[in-house]
Amino acid sequence: MDLYEYQARDIFGAHGVPVLHGIVARTPDEARAAATALGDGLKVVKAQVKTGGRGKAGGVKLARTPEETEAKAAEILGMDIKGHTVRTVLIADGADIAEEYYFSILLDRSERRYLAMASVEGGMEIEQLAVERPDALAKVAVDPLVGVDEAKADEIIAAAGFRPELHDQVKAAILRLWDVYKGEDATLVEVNPLVLTEDGTIIALDGKVTLDDNAGFRHPDHEALVDQAAEDPLEAKAKAANLNYVKLDGQVGIIGNGAGLVMSTLDVVALAGAPMGVKPANFLDIGGGASAEVMAAGLDVILGDAQVKSVLVNVFGGITACDEVANGIVQALALLGDAETKPLVVRLDGNNVEEGRRILAAANHPLVTMVDTMDGAAAKAAELAQ
Repeated sequence: MDLYEYQARDIFGAHGVPVLHGIVARTPDEARAAATALGDGLKVVKAQVKTGGRGKAGGVKLARTPEETEAKAAEILGMDIKGHTVRTVLIADGADIAEEYYFSILLDRSERRYLAMASVEGGMEIEQLAVERPDALAKVAVDPLVGVDEAKADEIIAAAGFRPELHDQVKAAILRLWDVYKGEDATLVEVNPLVLTEDGTIIALDGKVTLDDNAGFRHPDHEALVDQAAEDPLEAKAKAANLNYVKLDGQVGIIGNGAGLVMSTLDVVALAGAPMGVKPANFLDIGGGASAEVMAAGLDVILGDAQVKSVLVNVFGGITACDEVANGIVQALALLGDAETKPLVVRLDGNNVEEGRRILAAANHPLVTMVDTMDGAAAKAAELAQ
């Protein structure tokens, strides 16, 4: 789960990372009240969206009075920034910036470890810096069993080239940001920019945090960070049913058992449907079990997507036998009744496949088509969707 900047700032503050005061506002009137509460001085009005490029899009503006803050908030609220509608702004104290730096720690999946990155040239898009001047971005591997201790923080600071007089403050900030990463079970903690103010103070001026949903059971408080208004209703429905679902922009609904098989099915459907302009509509992994209730919940979510024109069920029987899957499909169709009006293509293979196919054939549901191969099933589903 990606957090908004104001949520990241709150978490930073809870872990002792130095941040500036800020208040969230959802209306221009609230923005004016926030500026008044923060007191005199320059204020920054920042759009709260889960994407980059806010400044270039006009989503970050300066204001010097409560009245000006109200006007700037009115300009930003409702904006569309890369497909994200601005519903909230952060009103924050301004800072007299002397220098801007960059720091992040993230999960390096390819190397099965963490990676810390730092630069004394922050503020710009880090991807651009990495391409144009890769030597300016230090990358330091972090052993997950050790983490970022004082020795590792010293290594990061030296690799990035921070001036000696900044060493203690930067080190303290890095160690506290590591506390955020570890303590909140994050997969990304990024500060851009980490600034040095004119009075010599290091402050995290912006923040980006991604939390690992798999660790949610350790953090019941993280549930409050979910933006219900911005969450896709189908994904919310699937989450409530404990389904592993991601909505995509296509016409063929996909149900499979196992993430690898579902990913392969997406690829095959995309290939089969390309000449017709047909694409997968979702990722939905029902996991190892395929009971009638699970299958019905999956179909209910997919059928709720108005873009879906056909559904492909692609199951390889392993621990769960194909006859159990077939019974689940038959019972799910019975449970859904008239709600199921879209063609269903079923490909079964693996453990007890012949019995599974016999069960579906005996049911003889008018909307169900059985296909023996994955390629054939993808082609048929794309054809029906067209």
